[in-house]
Amino acid sequence: MIRGRAVVFRDNVDTDVIIPARYLTSTDPKELAKHCMEGLDPNFPNRITPGETILVAGKNFGCGSSREHAPLAIKGCGVVAVIAASFARIFFRNAINIGLPILESEEAASRIREGDTVAVDLATGEIRNETTGEVFKAQPFPPFLQEIIASGGLMNLVEKRVKANS
Repeated sequence: MIRGRAVVFRDNVDTDVIIPARYLTSTDPKELAKHCMEGLDPNFPNRITPGETILVAGKNFGCGSSREHAPLAIKGCGVVAVIAASFARIFFRNAINIGLPILESEEAASRIREGDTVAVDLATGEIRNETTGEVFKAQPFPPFLQEIIASGGLMNLVEKRVKANS
């Protein structure tokens, strides 16, 4: 179970505002985190509590350039999950590959408000707004994708399996 306080954004948050291109000289999540959402909300790092924040957004989150840096910056900030009405496909794949939990639920994205406490169960896809008592359902990931996320990303899973077989 993942639990956190919601920080809410609107529709069509693109990768250029998640992490502006001038910072793409690094792939270090902690370095990218310093500038996360800077193109939309320069105060974003002050709005989150690392390890206790769930980012909630509208439709088409992560659209724009196909950069892995965007989910890396979000994860580097300590955001524990992202819930959106929908994700741009390349962001969706990149988020899974780096182990950032994401869930699609148009209803949850439209009903969760800034500061609400939200709990997410990745195995069942259940999203619970603990502030209002509302429960929403997202499509849970199949076990192999849950394993990638639980391992902290695809490369960590591959490394773990290589070590287990050597």
